[in-house]
Amino acid sequence: MHVLVIGAGTGGLCLAQKLKRAGISVAVYERDRTRTDGLFGFRVGISPDGSRALRACLPPELHDTFRATAAITPRYLNMLTEQRRELLSIDNAGMGTVEDEHSVSRMTLRQLLLTGVEDVVHFDKKFTRCERNDDGTVTAWFADGTSATGDVLVGADGTGSPVRRQYLPHATLRETGLFGITGKLPLTEQTAKLLTPKIHRGVSMVFGPRGDSAIIHVMEFNWNERGEVKHGIGGNDAQLLARWPGLQFDNTRDYIMLGFGSHRRYLPENFMDLDGPALHRILRERTASWHRDLRTLFELVDTTTCFPLNIRTTEPVAPWETTNVTLIGDAIHTMTPGLGVGANTALRDARILGENLVAARDSGRSALDAIRDYEERMHGYAWDAVKKSLERFDGESAVYKPGIGRLAQAGMRTGLRLVNHLPPVKRRMAAAQGAERGHNRAGESTP
Repeated sequence: MHVLVIGAGTGGLCLAQKLKRAGISVAVYERDRTRTDGLFGFRVGISPDGSRALRACLPPELHDTFRATAAITPRYLNMLTEQRRELLSIDNAGMGTVEDEHSVSRMTLRQLLLTGVEDVVHFDKKFTRCERNDDGTVTAWFADGTSATGDVLVGADGTGSPVRRQYLPHATLRETGLFGITGKLPLTEQTAKLLTPKIHRGVSMVFGPRGDSAIIHVMEFNWNERGEVKHGIGGNDAQLLARWPGLQFDNTRDYIMLGFGSHRRYLPENFMDLDGPALHRILRERTASWHRDLRTLFELVDTTTCFPLNIRTTEPVAPWETTNVTLIGDAIHTMTPGLGVGANTALRDARILGENLVAARDSGRSALDAIRDYEERMHGYAWDAVKKSLERFDGESAVYKPGIGRLAQAGMRTGLRLVNHLPPVKRRMAAAQGAERGHNRAGESTP
């Protein structure tokens, strides 16, 4: 069996790790020109679903390196007003929901997933089309005129997937009406003073006027800016970091990640074409009335790290006839950041598909059986995540509507404050959120 993977993102690389480790021939084709292209060093929250997938797919030492290079796991989930007044704060340690939760830099994760599979990843390969052949194989063509043939082709090429556009032309993306600005700034003695203790040790959602929102998360790593392990960290971590080649491409300083979201009616028509300084100006203008410490954080954002986000979602697609072409991750189920499980769902896809292909190889069953089982399971958990993510982050929500928006936001704030003062209800909310992220979920098994 030879597997072609189109796209060297989170899901595609995790699948390649699994297949190579199991001795299945795999080749990954990535449109970026080099290993360091497209390295945005922002936070990815790895849930238990994602953690289980990485544990199942990575070699043990590389999985240990994943844990060693993760930032400090956030303890609190905070929900605040734009004046930094607490609406709700959940102590995850007290709720028992931090097992297998990790905060990693997206840059860290990509470099880690590239480690050990460099020989099967081909850069500067822009996919143009594929064709299923009479002998049961599939051929992919690339913009440089080259082609590759394998037994299975996996589209792991993101939200704008050319594989999906050809294979499932009826699968469409929906505009949510929401856009975002992401940026970061170094964590220093000065910037740390702008954070409350709970914000410093948590993931904080800020709800402002007209539905504007922000997320704040502090990323503190085990190593310093010279790549040396900080005082008090175990010797095993020091050895792992010393041997890991990805560190040279990675974040080497602690930072604060900031994200801002707003409705399109409040943003310029050319929002997605704006550069970093222009996006930074919009960020400061939209938050001019917020708490002074939050305003100062936004003012200190490094403008070179600002980039725009068009928040879209996939319209659920009915099951299709299984072939030797399939899709994983955002290529098939792009979702809003409402649940924070997009990358984790891609990792879950990679684990199930990878384990199925290995089991098919070992049992003598066909790759089509492996793909069919993966797709049947994916149609369940992925569309559920897409739906719930949209419920929490949709431009059609009442808080974004003129007139009734203020009433909807006031009702939301009152509800959160009520939950904050009712510990049993808060525990149930924390448990429900943990379940959505895969806490206490039985491990996936191959058929």
